[in-house]
Amino acid sequence: MNTKQEKLEAFGRLLDIMDDLREKCPWDQKQTLQSLRHLTLEETYELSDAILQEDLQEIKKELGDVLLHLIFYAKIGSEKESFDIADVINSLNEKLIFRHPHIYGDTKVKDEEEVKQNWEKLKLKEGNKSILGGVPKSLPSLVKAYRIQEKVKGIGFEFHDVEDAWKKVDEEIQEFHAETDLEKKEQELGDVFFSLINYARISGINPDSALERTNLKFISRFQQMENLALDKNLKLENMSLEEMDMLWEEAKILNKN
Repeated sequence: MNTKQEKLEAFGRLLDIMDDLREKCPWDQKQTLQSLRHLTLEETYELSDAILQEDLQEIKKELGDVLLHLIFYAKIGSEKESFDIADVINSLNEKLIFRHPHIYGDTKVKDEEEVKQNWEKLKLKEGNKSILGGVPKSLPSLVKAYRIQEKVKGIGFEFHDVEDAWKKVDEEIQEFHAETDLEKKEQELGDVFFSLINYARISGINPDSALERTNLKFISRFQQMENLALDKNLKLENMSLEEMDMLWEEAKILNKN
């Protein structure tokens, strides 16, 4: 692997390239904080896909794309005379030191859970008015629910064990089935999802990763089913559900994931 000096040189070269692009490239010159935002989200999801697939070479590539965006934002910040990349990194350094008193101070912790609890308490000391104040509003709903639950766990607002968490799932499912008003039923379904996410989290399962793996598995099997239909000169839209189910079971055997 590269030495620390080689890493610093590579980072410096990236900064120089960013300066060149911003000065000479018509596309890069036109970019703003707002115009880059949706592209950054896209790059982040591409990195997420690579991580789920555990494709290290693709992860390396996507990390580069995300890093480029971070450097780009810092460059625009410097042009506005607001901040530059050194300010970004120095601010991060100070935050990490402050939030790890068990490393850089005298605080003692016994495990990862105490680290998380201290982290949330220290964030309140930094000026956050609410434990949930740092949860981004634009997060996807499933991820947001998980982060909300993680945050409140940091101050001890948590079920005692997975059994208690599952009892809550059962309770919410019963309330969902008992409700007849559509608007209220939607609210109850939200409660079911929230409690399921909570149960998964307490069980050590990331529900977002679990759901995305199921999405990928379904896509793969359904496409296999489409291929089987094509091989048999069949069209899925002309088949009954029972016939498609038979193809689905065949696809599951051929494409076990």
